[in-house]
Amino acid sequence: MNLKIGLAQINTTVGDFAANWGKIRHAYGSAKEAKVDLLVFPELAVCGYPPEDLLLKKSFLAENKKAVEQLAADCPDITIMAGFAEMAGEERYNSLAVLEGGKIRKIYRKALLPNYGVFDEKRYFQPGSEAVAVKIKDLSVVCTICEDIWELEWLKKFLAGVTEKDLIINISASPFYAGKIEQKLVVLQDCAKAFNCPLAYCNIVGGQDELVFDGRSMLVNSDGSLASCAKGFEEDLLIAEIEKGKKIQSASAVMKTDYVGEIYQALVLGTRDYIRKNGFKKVLIGLSGGIDSSLTAAIAVDALGKENVIGITMPTRFNSAETISDAEKTAKNLGIEFHNIPIEQILHSFNGELAKTNGWSDKSLAYENLQARIRGTILMSLSNSSGHIVLTTGNKSETAVGYSTLYGDTAGGFAVIKDVPKTVVYQLCEHKNKISGKEIIPQTVIDRIPTAELRPGQKDSDSLPEYDLLDEILKGYIEEEKSLSELVEEGFDAETTLKVIKMVDRNEYKRRQCPPGVKITPKAFGRDRRMPITNRYRQQIL
Repeated sequence: MNLKIGLAQINTTVGDFAANWGKIRHAYGSAKEAKVDLLVFPELAVCGYPPEDLLLKKSFLAENKKAVEQLAADCPDITIMAGFAEMAGEERYNSLAVLEGGKIRKIYRKALLPNYGVFDEKRYFQPGSEAVAVKIKDLSVVCTICEDIWELEWLKKFLAGVTEKDLIINISASPFYAGKIEQKLVVLQDCAKAFNCPLAYCNIVGGQDELVFDGRSMLVNSDGSLASCAKGFEEDLLIAEIEKGKKIQSASAVMKTDYVGEIYQALVLGTRDYIRKNGFKKVLIGLSGGIDSSLTAAIAVDALGKENVIGITMPTRFNSAETISDAEKTAKNLGIEFHNIPIEQILHSFNGELAKTNGWSDKSLAYENLQARIRGTILMSLSNSSGHIVLTTGNKSETAVGYSTLYGDTAGGFAVIKDVPKTVVYQLCEHKNKISGKEIIPQTVIDRIPTAELRPGQKDSDSLPEYDLLDEILKGYIEEEKSLSELVEEGFDAETTLKVIKMVDRNEYKRRQCPPGVKITPKAFGRDRRMPITNRYRQQIL
């Protein structure tokens, strides 16, 4: 007897029980029409993921229980598995509810709680201690949640008491970073092969603060082969038929990956959900004619629509005619509203007043930064008057080494490319033009030598190593946690590497004051990398 299963990857909003319930109810309607026997929703789908310190509120946990009970009563015709936050006595659990016939039939509690990277589950939850399997039609269906299947030797012991394992369900809220999907597939394949049974993995989709969830729910056969994969970066209902001891029957396409393409999709989804879920409609962008602001504007248009993006260029005498022209051309290519607000006279006025104080000079770094701060003030003033949110345009390479101005180009509400290395910025611009079938980001923008244009003839390479080299050092130091000596042993120049490390270390205070941005690398600043600001540990050349 075949079991027809549906994996409903939905885009939830933390704390919005009504909206989340509406999405669950809609998927239930579609599944019922398709005659699905078992409908599966992601980890903490009822309340949204991650709810963080909302889990410390008893009223929030009570809403979870109420929503699950209402879901069971309203959707009695299909067996449902859905993730929710459970309060049992004085303990909290990350749980999976099995709903059947209008009631909660069983509850499985997540046993392995991740407490690394972006995860803080031991702060909130107690681990479950009992395996749960339910009989649906003639199949024994085993319940697991996310991390449970990432440690196979532990899982074998945990499920030792479950004599029949015809199908493993894994509900998940697994955040995206570029290239992770291949690692994830290997975990699913290894688990299916270890237990010699098919595995159904249902992942959440959508943006939540800095995190993006890519969906791409999967069905894997007992031999580890991928039977099918749901869409990436959008809601989907993946349906298949499972027969005991046979391969999964599914017409869905298999997974396709594209490193640069998936990053672009993640940035678009993360930006859209951050803006929309926080109640904003339009965004403001300081459009300089440079590559970072051009890419940010392109992503914003794809996320929100051209009618909701406003570009502002704010030139001084240091800005070339070419960059001013490219800012206007980019805005025209994107079809967005565009304004030119020159700041030369404002700069002159500020400089005149500041010159009355001891030590001020219009040849100083402070004078360069003053230009960025004037631009930040204009953007935030326009934001204040219009209610539109400002998108900052700094990339990960600049953010890492502090190549930015506090209360200047860091002023804003969301940092779209905050976790995107400069070298990847170029790849994303080429990708955008390619998928558009025309030049959206002008080639002159892509080809121009990077410059902040805050003094005559300025180039980024005056202050930083070339970006190809810089990004390799940053990847080793930040994402791979390599020491100075390890990087030098790999062939990086000792003096250059030490200079970069010092810049990273001494700019932690600056990064803490930057807005959140979309995570697309294995280790992003913020939730991933948490270094103390007050910190005297320094590496030296031995």
